[in-house]
Amino acid sequence: MDKIRMTTPLVEMDGDEMTRILWKIIKDELLLPYIDLKTEYYDLGLEHRNETDDQVTIDSAEATKKYGVAVKCATITPNAARMTEYDLKEMWKSPNGTIRASLDGTVFRAPIQVKGITPCVKNWEKPITLARHAYGDVYKNTEIKVPGAGKAELVFTGEDGKEIRKTIQEFDGPGIIQGIHNTDKSITSFAKACFNYALDTKQDLWFATKDTISKIYDHNFKDIFNDLYEAEYKDKFEAAGIEYFYTLIDDAVARVMKAKGGFIWACKNYDGDVMSDMVSSACGSLAMMTSVLVSPSGVYEYEAAHGTVQRHYYKHLKGEETSTNSVATIFAWTGALRKRGELDNIPELMTFAEKLEKATLGTIESGKMTKDLALITSLENVTVLNSQDFIKAIKENLDKELA
Repeated sequence: MDKIRMTTPLVEMDGDEMTRILWKIIKDELLLPYIDLKTEYYDLGLEHRNETDDQVTIDSAEATKKYGVAVKCATITPNAARMTEYDLKEMWKSPNGTIRASLDGTVFRAPIQVKGITPCVKNWEKPITLARHAYGDVYKNTEIKVPGAGKAELVFTGEDGKEIRKTIQEFDGPGIIQGIHNTDKSITSFAKACFNYALDTKQDLWFATKDTISKIYDHNFKDIFNDLYEAEYKDKFEAAGIEYFYTLIDDAVARVMKAKGGFIWACKNYDGDVMSDMVSSACGSLAMMTSVLVSPSGVYEYEAAHGTVQRHYYKHLKGEETSTNSVATIFAWTGALRKRGELDNIPELMTFAEKLEKATLGTIESGKMTKDLALITSLENVTVLNSQDFIKAIKENLDKELA
């Protein structure tokens, strides 16, 4: 077959450790034989980030804004141990955090459901997509350990010098204080990304806070979402046949456990952090979880939801066989290729992405899978494949799909 031609490049962000190994195999086996692949390449491996003083991460984010679609391999966020291991100049920031801040984006994560891997919540027939507002709240907090009796106050000083002052607590002994914040600008960007993604994927959108208890902080989230919906999105949602639904976070949790899925669940930062792990764990594996960063301006960056699989990489370096699940990384590529095809009006590219996903899931459903899935599948007499052979088995199915 003739290779599918692309008109606009994808931004390609390479990564670290075992996922970097898989990245190359996926390109060589599943992409390059079929697509005249055009990418603007950025090496976000930790060594190159260190060499460039992390400028490469900033450059990749700017390129993503320029071209509109990116695909990213998993990367290392260094800790003290990594500082020594990689002889780093400094403890570089999370690339995901840098890119997210640059794009002003919201992360949407959804499980990849496949026959033979049954969610722990039996009634989840369709994936639940988690949208997490990844700014502010407890993740940008300021904390004080109170040494003894005294008065704690919350003080805001305006540019004009006027003060707003409220008493937090009159302490009669030791305690703790935590100050958190958010901004209307960030909340509005989050809301726009959620509404746009719901329209893009034609799914209902749920949003939940605890506004009955947090009558100013959480209520502000609720008001911004509601005002934006009424002003800009209500007619669009009705035309698309989808619904925007607001409820309290505890009610949302109860409803989610009884729902069939197939909707987007927008959460504040902490709620999204916790609930995305709950959904991914209940659906089997982080290696079966898609992740896409969406900006309010309509820029998309696709990646796997998991890390660099460090333990398997060390085995690989010793020459030992690994059975690493590459599904989420494959789906990062298919997500980016589908979006590129949609934006550039290349239906062949969109069809290829669909067939690669079908071939991937079909390989698992035929009983050929990596070890992590073999441990949780309901299928019998499965064949456990190593990292490379699993991708080659997908290629066999892909060739049949394309034929």
